Amino acid sequence: MKALLALFIATVQAAAPLPALHAERSGITASGVSSGGSMAVQLQVAHSASVAGVGVLAGGPYYCAQGSLFTALYNCMTPGFWTPVTRPSLLKTETDVLASSGRIDATAHLAKSRAWLFSGRNDRTVYPQVVEALQSFYAGYKAEVLLVADKPAGHGMVTTEHGNACGTTAPPFINDCRYDAAGELLNFLLGKLAAPAAKESGRLLRFDQNAYAQGDAKAIAMDETGFLYVPQRCAAERCRVHVAFHGCRQGAAEIGERFVREAGYNRWAEANGLIVLYPQAIKRYSPAVFNPRGCWDWWGYTGAMYHTQAGPQIRAVRAMLDRLGE
Repeated sequence: MKALLALFIATVQAAAPLPALHAERSGITASGVSSGGSMAVQLQVAHSASVAGVGVLAGGPYYCAQGSLFTALYNCMTPGFWTPVTRPSLLKTETDVLASSGRIDATAHLAKSRAWLFSGRNDRTVYPQVVEALQSFYAGYKAEVLLVADKPAGHGMVTTEHGNACGTTAPPFINDCRYDAAGELLNFLLGKLAAPAAKESGRLLRFDQNAYAQGDAKAIAMDETGFLYVPQRCAAERCRVHVAFHGCRQGAAEIGERFVREAGYNRWAEANGLIVLYPQAIKRYSPAVFNPRGCWDWWGYTGAMYHTQAGPQIRAVRAMLDRLGE
């Protein structure tokens, strides 16, 4: 009897399928914090034909880690004399090779893309040189790039009113800097937007991520449940999609719904007909998938092709976007 009751409760609590919303299949944008910023870059470069722009707070250039955790921790977060940040010119060459082999979209699309970048003056987790290398990487493709580096922010998502004091680096990694990073990056990536809505009148949905991860999201360090913000108007009209990636120790398993509710995207989305997809990563301690801080894979814990279209997490998010476009 107890087993039947447990099964019933699990069924009731299970997340619903991701809805088909006939969303725009092109002009997609993505953004993220720290590992989420690097994941946004990977998604954009891998699928640059449809992902037109990226916003990155405290993230590095594409394939910076070269499949190495050591390189990720030192060269691509806290570079120094013996561990300099991976050269953007090398990364560009490797990106071109991946494109020529069909593992990512043609790099010609990057010339038409936009990249909004942010480095906090009090961020000691990811040094400014790393974000500057990302700026150089995109500049190498003639993308339109804006770097914001004059705010006294610590390591985290920067907002107008939510979170810790601006210079803090601590959970939930949301910082009140009286600066609307979500609004600034969305306006840069999408063009001049209407002012954010006074309140969120759309729906914040939970959905089952297993369906987009070959039936087992945990196997690739993704949570079973993701989030989707759908403005009211997007139930009846075709809307654009923005993907917002949380950072390490910032998924719902760690801080609940704070990132999806406080990062600052939803009121802008409500006023401008923008669907916001919030994929979720989790901690894993398996020898096969070791991700002790719940980061997105930007150094190769899911396999050697993590940064390409074949990367398990990139493939899962792409499947989510395809479903929204149906």
